[in-house]
Amino acid sequence: MSAPKTHHETSLGRMAVLDAVRLFAALAVVLYHFTARAHDPWREGTVSSEIFPHLSNVTVFGQFGVDLFFIISGFVILMSAWGRDVASFTTSRITRLFPGYWAAVLLTAGLLLFVWSPNDKHVALTDVGVNLTMMQTAFDVPMVDGVYWTLWFELRFYVLIGILMVFGLTGARVLAFAAIWPTAAVLADAAGAGLLSNILIAEYAPMFAGGMALYMVARDKRNLLAWLVLLQNVALGAGWASLNTRDRLMEWTNFDPPVAWCVLASLACFVLVAVVTLTPVSRITGRWFTTAGLLTYPLYLIHQYWGFAIIRALTGDLPRYAVLAIAVGASLVLAWLIHRLVERPLAPLLKRGLKSAFASLAHQDGRPRVSRSQTPARTRVEAPVREREMESVNR
Repeated sequence: MSAPKTHHETSLGRMAVLDAVRLFAALAVVLYHFTARAHDPWREGTVSSEIFPHLSNVTVFGQFGVDLFFIISGFVILMSAWGRDVASFTTSRITRLFPGYWAAVLLTAGLLLFVWSPNDKHVALTDVGVNLTMMQTAFDVPMVDGVYWTLWFELRFYVLIGILMVFGLTGARVLAFAAIWPTAAVLADAAGAGLLSNILIAEYAPMFAGGMALYMVARDKRNLLAWLVLLQNVALGAGWASLNTRDRLMEWTNFDPPVAWCVLASLACFVLVAVVTLTPVSRITGRWFTTAGLLTYPLYLIHQYWGFAIIRALTGDLPRYAVLAIAVGASLVLAWLIHRLVERPLAPLLKRGLKSAFASLAHQDGRPRVSRSQTPARTRVEAPVREREMESVNR
């Protein structure tokens, strides 16, 4: 049960601009991979940053698109969980994540197995099968595409939210969780408690928890405790960026970014999400924002190796910026096709099947099933409205 709203709390509708920010984060990651990572799709033996010596100085910070994703996820996932039960939350997450993911795994595996593959990338059919479960990291199975590493963080966050939902989502519980969880995660990591650190998502707990705190601030901007929890996570996130994210950049690129720049990049991620959720910007609407939100997830999943294959095929025949534009454009087209041909038809079928399964389990447990004729007319009218609102949040 969710706590009743106080007279200070705001009813939050769809924040369309947040979809644009999600696409911005995905494109930042795409440009980071294509122009700054230490790959050589442009020319054998030449890393991407050498092809774009000036642009890569900026796009290298596209790695922080992941931090931005996780902050938005903390906000949106809590928003979608609020007022729901665990079954409906689980259904919404599965139907949102898996159809596009299955398509991306199969398309990328097909590319790497039968069309083109970098010299250092080898994919086995057994790896593909495990990857389709999204649990490959848990079983130490190679990822079909390296970008899937973030999904393991998302899955663990969903489990934590589901556990919190079992106890009931209230403002006090959410704020306590968002304050204690990242602190415990950082302490576990500092103490070398590997398993506990892994369970608590030590690397990105402040980003997820910071997004949750932002949601609580958006619900009630007068709540001092929500602001304090938000500031705590901003500080933890910035501190972690100066160490963890900077280390990733030094490992995966040829850059050695100043600590101050990494801290500023982390702060910028929190500020950007705060602007689009806590200010009048949150009320801006537009059809293209919805399209941006729909393309974000499949774009993130499909861009890397398909983009590399296009770059390798066209390099030398066209100017480098033309090749870059074609690779990014083709990735967006592939993302749209995955949404249009896979997510759109498959997600409703999967949703109906999961709803039926959960209803059957509830019936087997002896819980009464309320027939449509027994449902009050007001509830029957409001339920579809609530469902449409939550679908917009999930997207």
